Amino acid sequence: MTVTQGTMAGTTMPQVGERGLDRDAVRIRVEQGQTNHTDDSTSRSVASIIRANVFTLFNGIILTAMIVVLLTGSWKDAVFGLVIIINTAIGIVTELRAKVTLDRLSILVASPVLVRRNGDDVEIAPSEIVLGDLVWIRAGEQVPADATILHTWGLELDESMLTGESRTVRKQEGESVYSGSTAVSGMALVHVDAVGEHSYAAGLTAQAKVYKRNLSDLSRGINTILRVMSFVVVPLCLLLIWSQLHTVGGLGNAIATGAWRQAVVSAVAGVVGMIPEGLVLLTSLNFAIAAMRLARHHTLVQDLESVETLARVDCLNLDKTGTITDGGIVADALVPATADDWRAAETNRDEAVQATYDLCNEENPNATGRAAMELFAAEHVRPGELAARIPFSSSRKWSAIVRADGTIWIMGAPEVLARGFVDAARNAGSETSVVDTVFAPVLERVQTKAAEGHRVLLIARAHLAQGQAAATFADSPALPAYAQPEALLLCSERIRSDAEATLRWFRDQGVRCRVISGDNPATVRAIAANVKLTGDREPVAVDAHDLPQDIDELARALERIDVVGRVLPEQKQAIVKALHASHHVVAMTGDGVNDTLALKEADLGVAMGNAAPATKAVAELVLVDSKFSHLPDVVARGRQVMANMERVASLFLTKTVYSALISLGVVLLAMPFPYLPRHISYIGALTIGMPAFILALAPNTRRYIPGFLGRVVRFALPGGIAVGLSVLIAEATMPGILGWNLSHAADLAWQRSCCAMIVFVLGVLVLALVARPLASWRGVLVAVFAAAGVIGLFIPPVADFFALHIPQGGALVALMVALLASVAIFVLCQLASRVFARIFSHNRQTRQS
Repeated sequence: MTVTQGTMAGTTMPQVGERGLDRDAVRIRVEQGQTNHTDDSTSRSVASIIRANVFTLFNGIILTAMIVVLLTGSWKDAVFGLVIIINTAIGIVTELRAKVTLDRLSILVASPVLVRRNGDDVEIAPSEIVLGDLVWIRAGEQVPADATILHTWGLELDESMLTGESRTVRKQEGESVYSGSTAVSGMALVHVDAVGEHSYAAGLTAQAKVYKRNLSDLSRGINTILRVMSFVVVPLCLLLIWSQLHTVGGLGNAIATGAWRQAVVSAVAGVVGMIPEGLVLLTSLNFAIAAMRLARHHTLVQDLESVETLARVDCLNLDKTGTITDGGIVADALVPATADDWRAAETNRDEAVQATYDLCNEENPNATGRAAMELFAAEHVRPGELAARIPFSSSRKWSAIVRADGTIWIMGAPEVLARGFVDAARNAGSETSVVDTVFAPVLERVQTKAAEGHRVLLIARAHLAQGQAAATFADSPALPAYAQPEALLLCSERIRSDAEATLRWFRDQGVRCRVISGDNPATVRAIAANVKLTGDREPVAVDAHDLPQDIDELARALERIDVVGRVLPEQKQAIVKALHASHHVVAMTGDGVNDTLALKEADLGVAMGNAAPATKAVAELVLVDSKFSHLPDVVARGRQVMANMERVASLFLTKTVYSALISLGVVLLAMPFPYLPRHISYIGALTIGMPAFILALAPNTRRYIPGFLGRVVRFALPGGIAVGLSVLIAEATMPGILGWNLSHAADLAWQRSCCAMIVFVLGVLVLALVARPLASWRGVLVAVFAAAGVIGLFIPPVADFFALHIPQGGALVALMVALLASVAIFVLCQLASRVFARIFSHNRQTRQS
């Protein structure tokens, strides 16, 4: 703690009577916990990331099955359990990398604040502020806690992080200021009313800090399968164990001979086959790859499943400042105050340009001044001769220069200057109606330019009073009783160069964009029109105060609205809820604390890299370099993942269908299970897992359409039924034809090898259907994996490990016949499914008509 002697950084502090809290009062408040300490976490905790990836229904089912197999001592058949480790590791590592990156982005050096305690001004850390402290707020500093202004010296605040309103707000004594605001000019002494978690900003983000795990349509479909399987698995597993024990002579014989182990392994083979473990792994892997690719484009993915949400977005809510505009100011033009063209104006343009340049050319010009000087740079304007200067003051809202001939040029807010000239005329005993007559058309022109999206400054000309010296005017600046409006300086927020092209991409892709802002709706509408938010159509803008309160009514109103201005944080959240009520998938961009509730409510929250820490903490995506133009690539990447994953999910669900059918058939027919877990691991890797991984990375920009699970099930049923029937028929007929006794281990091993080969051949056919069109690299892909499966049978270590043996003699002939019959069954099932689909489609069209 540093005690200052009434000055800070060269600035003399005003003398006030308040002494502030003494040491004992501060100590008591610290003991009572009334300090300004807050939880500044900027991302999810390590524990929450680990919990979200470890404790899943899928992991529970697979882990249980793996433990059961390991207890039998058959570790080779527990290979499927590695999926848990890989899948969990991918999720944890990827999300931890995102956390580390985000935490690095959010490291902020907390500047000390100046408080008055016991009559002295002392420097302390923001977290050491206590309830009741007196705090100095100075230009350039952030308000550290909610407070009430006791004394102000022209304090102006930027509250955009809280309200979304980009204009500065002049504060008066007795008014409240909130933590998160930034002082733009002036200073004030304030009394702290709320600290820490009780502050406005903390209350606004309290709901947002509760972690919301996104659940993608793909994951939802997988979890639906897992939930169904979880009800089926336990009774079916018990039935499978009972049936397998029955095939080896009953429980007593199984225990005596140790055959119970093989019975359990066989039962687990049926259970594991029904669980699409490869699909879960591939989903996580593809989400992780997409996240890494996006990271190369400066887009940070905090939640892997949000990648899939990108594919479904059909509604994008944009915050204006920081998204469409970059927050900077640009001077657009200097125009006559009362005419449309300088040729029709009484004022000489060169004279007005020189005056405006000199007015802006202060020692430390503000953003507007710098923008105006850049506008005139091409004209090679140089500083003119001045007799005096009155710098811009936030309390006056105007600045002025005086020429040697006594001419005064004044620049400021039009409404302020017009009102000031009227007051000056009244005080001088002059006729105020003359001033009103002169400035009325100017103010109308100002309103017109403001509606076009401009911020307008007025440049007026006056003269020193008779006998008044320039130095006297500068020492006691006051507006003269009469001035002539000469020019208007038109400024606007600087629009990002990539905004128009990015919005065009979203329009072409069928994504409806809306601008939701805290600014004046007319200004926002003009900016939206400039970037062609709605193409050739003029955007429809409304004031948030005019929106209906009822969610359903709001949803209907939003269908015709493109721009909403003067929006409060709660209203942003309500807009997202209303769009959800209309069944839209909503993405929301933002950078301020005022956006946190809406980002949390949205299906996909997108924060800018320069956003408030609380905003980045709740967002699923962070655009690290704050470039809006990254969003098309983000959406395209999500569409690629989802469209391809729907294609390959059909492979995995086919396995689920035939595994369930075979398990049920084995129980009903009381016969040995037709293959081992390691068989299905080998077949799944070559006909599902590895080819699916390659197919999932192929280019694909098709927009995702809801109904993933239904489409996948319709594809998987014919193939799954064909495989299940073929294996059960082969299991029931081949032993009788070949004279095999399945109670003998050798004969059972031959039978299982034959059934596994049937599954493999039909699995290749399913892969060929999924990979279509085959007249490309996709056909080569199918051929390569089919060949790899066959070649593996002739490699002794591979064949021995996976217990796959090619039969000889008559058994080989029987296998060939069984394979041909299986292919025929597969073709018939596919034809039947198409016939049923056409009948169903025809009946539905008939009912609709």
